[in-house]
This record gives sequence, C-alpha cells and structure tokens, in this order.
Amino acid sequence: MKKINIKVLMGALMMLFLSACSDILKEQPRATYEPGFFTTKEGVQSGLTSMYAHLRYIYGQGYYYNITLTGTDEYTWANSADGNFKDADMTSGGTMTPSTSRADVLWGAAFPNINTASGVIENAEAVGLVPSLIAEARFFRAFDYFQLVQTFGGVPLDLGGGVLKFNKSTVRSSVRNTVPEVYTKGIFPDLKQAVIDLPDAPRIVGAATKTVARLYLAKAYLTYAWWLQNPNNVPTYPAAARTDPDGHDAAWYFKQAYDVATEAIASPGTFGLQPTYYRVHLAQNDRNNEILLLADHTNASEQYNGGISFSYANGEAPDNFASWMVTPQMENLRSAKNSDGTGATSSVPREAVQWGGRPWTRMAPPIGVFTKTFADKTNDSRYDGTFTSVYRGNWNKSASTASINVMYNANKMPVYVGDAILSFLPDETLAGSTTYPSGLGNIGAGQIPGRADYVISPRAINRQYYPGLWKIGTYRTDNGTGLGTPNGSTCRPFDIAKFSELYLVAAEAAVQGATTKAGQSARELINVLRARAGKWSFSNAENKAKVEDHSAEMIAATPATIDINYVLAERSREFFGEGYRWFDLVRTQKWEEIAGTYEIADAGSHSAKTFTRTINKAVHYLRPIPQGQIDRLDMSDVEKAAYQNPGY
Repeated sequence: MKKINIKVLMGALMMLFLSACSDILKEQPRATYEPGFFTTKEGVQSGLTSMYAHLRYIYGQGYYYNITLTGTDEYTWANSADGNFKDADMTSGGTMTPSTSRADVLWGAAFPNINTASGVIENAEAVGLVPSLIAEARFFRAFDYFQLVQTFGGVPLDLGGGVLKFNKSTVRSSVRNTVPEVYTKGIFPDLKQAVIDLPDAPRIVGAATKTVARLYLAKAYLTYAWWLQNPNNVPTYPAAARTDPDGHDAAWYFKQAYDVATEAIASPGTFGLQPTYYRVHLAQNDRNNEILLLADHTNASEQYNGGISFSYANGEAPDNFASWMVTPQMENLRSAKNSDGTGATSSVPREAVQWGGRPWTRMAPPIGVFTKTFADKTNDSRYDGTFTSVYRGNWNKSASTASINVMYNANKMPVYVGDAILSFLPDETLAGSTTYPSGLGNIGAGQIPGRADYVISPRAINRQYYPGLWKIGTYRTDNGTGLGTPNGSTCRPFDIAKFSELYLVAAEAAVQGATTKAGQSARELINVLRARAGKWSFSNAENKAKVEDHSAEMIAATPATIDINYVLAERSREFFGEGYRWFDLVRTQKWEEIAGTYEIADAGSHSAKTFTRTINKAVHYLRPIPQGQIDRLDMSDVEKAAYQNPGY
C-alpha cells in the first residue's frame, strides 16, 4: 500500500474527571494534552472521561446533523437554508465538495479522540485502571472508527505511532487503510473486548455498558455484511476486493449481527423499552432507560453544559443546536387584534419549549414523510410523538401582547391563548374545502369554513412551513412564566443510541438471511416496536392526555413478509430526524431508489413540485475527505488526489 501523509492534530477537548459520589460527569477545562500526562493515573482518567465530552462536538452540532439527513427521504433544504444544506441535498442550488461537506465535523472530532483512546488503552493498566474502564476507551475508539468508515471509506489506523498506537507528536505521514482492515483490525476486536469487560449497568448516567457495545458490534457486523454483499456494485475506496481477511462471507456477518442483537435483547442489563413512544422523547423524561448513549447537556450548570451561555448561543459546538435547523418560523404566524382582520400581530412568538425553540428553518421534511412514512396517524403514535403538528397561541407570555385577551384568526374567528393558530392536517380529506385567502404572506396556509385555525394539508407542505421536530425540541427549566430564552442553549442531551434499535438491527439481519430464533423472526421483532407505537399516553396535537391502545391494529397491519424496504420504513418511523437516515440508505444501497426524488411546495405556496437529486453511486456513497485535511498533507498534488475519495 502506498504511504501517504496526514497530519493528526490533538484538538482542545473539554476534560472531565470521574466522580464516584455523583451521577454526572464533572468537568474541568484543560486546553491541551501533554503526552506524559497519560502516564499518570489522573491523565488516564481524564483522557477516558474526555471521550464523553467529544460526543458534543459531533451530536447536536447542527451542521453535522444536516449531513446525516438532508438529501434523504427525511429532509431537504428549507427556506432559510444556505449552501451547507443545498449542497447536501444534491438538487437545485448546490454541489457537495471537499470544502463544503460538513462531514468535516466528524473527521475533526473523531481522530483526536481515537488517539486519546489509544493513549488510555496503552497506559491504563500501568496506572491501575480496571478492565471495565479500559473497555470504555475501547468502545469509543471502535465507535469513532465505525462512524468514519461508514462516512469516508477506509481511514488511517496508524496516526503516527503505529497501528492503533498512541501518537505522542504531530506527524504528517500515515496510510489510509482499506474498509476490511478498518473493520477487522480497528472495530471488531475493540467492540468484542468491550462486550466482555463493560458492566451491565452504567457506572454513571450515560456511561458505556455491555448493551451499547453489543448494539454497535451488531451494527458493525450488519454494515460490513452489506459492504461485502454490495448488491448494487457501489465502488469502495481505497480500492479493495470485497472479501473478508478472516474468510467469512456476508451471510456469516448477517448471522453475527442477528445473534449479537438478540443476545442484547435477552440480557438488557438496566435497559429496556419505554411504555409509549411519547415517553421516549418527552424532555422531562430525558436519560430514560431506552437511551444507551447520549451527548449530554444540562440546564443545571453552564459549566457542565459545555460552557455554553444559557442566554444566547451562536450555533457552534459543543452546543446542541440541531433542533434549530428543523424548526419552522412559527413566530411569523399572524393573527389580528381586531375583529375586522386588522392589526396583524405575532400570535405564536418563539418560546423555549419542546414544541418551539429557535427557528433557523434550514431543513424541511418532504411531502412523502406525511403521505407515506407516517401515513397512519390514527393508530401509530409515532407521528404525534415525532412532530409538532399544531401551533397554539402563546402571545400572553410576550410583554408586548400579554394584555390581549382575544385575537382573530382564520375566517376572522376569535382565538384565545392555547387555541390552534396553525394546524397541519393529517390527510387530504379536507383539502377540497380549503381556500387560500390573500394577505397571509409566505405561510402558504388555507382556511376551512367554520374553523378558526389556518390549515396546511400534507400535499401543501412547503419549505417555509412544516411540522417541527418535537422529539428533539428545546427544553429549559428556567423559563418562569414567560417565553424563556429560546436563543440560548437547548440544554437537552442529544440521543445517539437506543435500545429499540436492537430489534430493527436483528430484523434487518433476518431479512438478509440470518437464521432466526423462535419468536424472533423479522416480523415478530418489528411487531414489538409496532405494538408499543400503538399505545398512546398523550396527544401532542390535542395537547392533552390520550390513553388508547391500538397495538392490535398495528400488529395486524404489519405485512406477512418483511422485506428490506419495510425495515427501512420502520427505521424512519422509529428514528425519524435523529441522524440515522443517510447511513441507513447508504448501508443498504437504497439511497437513489428511496430518496432520488421528492415533493415539496415552495415557500408561500401550496402547490407541490417534484425535485430530482443527482446521486452518483460511484462518488456520493462516500463523503469527501475535508479540504482542510487535504491542504495540510505534506505531499505532491498527485498524492493528494490519490488520498481524496474519487469524484471529489
């Protein structure tokens, strides 16, 4: 293999210290690492716990969030989008390049953490760190390599000190290993050892466990099996035969994925499924037992939140600002102060609550999300537990409008605080009776006789107004009786891994031919989640408790034969907007088939248009190596071109 150069930088990370008497990771800022620091117990412990802080620089980071979703069937660019989002969408107005791809976020955060993990692993035993703590470093090294290999293809295992060795100095030489080498040398061994050594219960809230290691081992087996199978002949880079160094075929790895995932389901430790889908994402129930891994944030302390100001945030890591990207500009909704329709006033000002937050409006869900993915909005609670589909008047919380008792909305009908101002209709049943009066600006909404709320039907979803992503929305505990500080930090953890995914990983492996166990066929595994989805405890749309059980209907509607497209549809219903989708479509090589075209209306319009994405399987199934990395390489232009992924 040709030797080429790469500069591995040790970035400034937030350092953390272990605390046996607390249930959170207490943080102490430290600007840089000295290599000798890792030969001390304090250094090894600090390096270990810094790995949890590094998650904040990836997950909840709005621009990386964009690269995982925009351009799929879950999101396209929204009205306020800039090039970051139009480039990722690959339709009108943008083309992804090494300079514009925001996959640079992952590259920049993962490699310093991998090097830190190697330093911990090499020095931990000498300073008396127990195997369970060393296993946390192994988990994170494998975790980062797994994210990197899915995104970029083969990546370096040698960061300057040797393969999987701690690099003590800045270097400019390394080798891009092949995909099989990254999996068999850098991912599988660490995860298998982590499964052995990690505890069943987390030592502290959010810490790595045997269950999360099993999930990622199963996902890695599953992804590698697809890579070996390569059903649509997608090229790989660096060029390598689609053969396994250990002599196994795709079927063997699908079986391993199934076995590991079902073993985790059978031995969950302290984890399990929440009773309803709504409870999984309710902000007041964050850090529940379904969450296996998270990038943590808190409203209890600015320091422990990552040092981000509670009053105003700039949209930069390590803050969690992903929800801003998918929040529509509800503050532009206008109702009238006067019964004749005059005196237009904002009736839904931005508020630091889960349905609201800061509306950057960079990403919009296409129409197919509402007509196909979430077609069943009656039995399946996941639509209601995913989106804000009704925006209600909250003008009483704004000082400028607090004295107004009543406003006038659609059809000049009166609305009061808490009433619906804008509703997204569940289907097209009422579309024929909807009219579109002038003077509504760029809302694109209509009105229906006898209703005081403006309405948008699924086929009138536009790039300006669409259901917001309730499940990851803002939550603060310091709002008081007002609007709070919606321009400040989100202060919620960003969920990275869930216990529920084990069922869908096992189901996917079963669809791909893995021999199943009694009671755990693909259909039976999927029906565990579908049955849960049929159980309602609260309705976001109605803003009130709703105790109903439609599990039987959900199970009856599951196809007798499950194929990969159905698994992918269930994955979208279960994990919509959580950063899974690009990886899912690339892994299964279904990107063009499922997301090659989409429909959405322009801002201010209610007429859907069809858009086609330009997806080149020889290029776009890998993200480009960031241009900043290429520029730092100490090599010739020809060698730099060889280092970059083809087509970029």
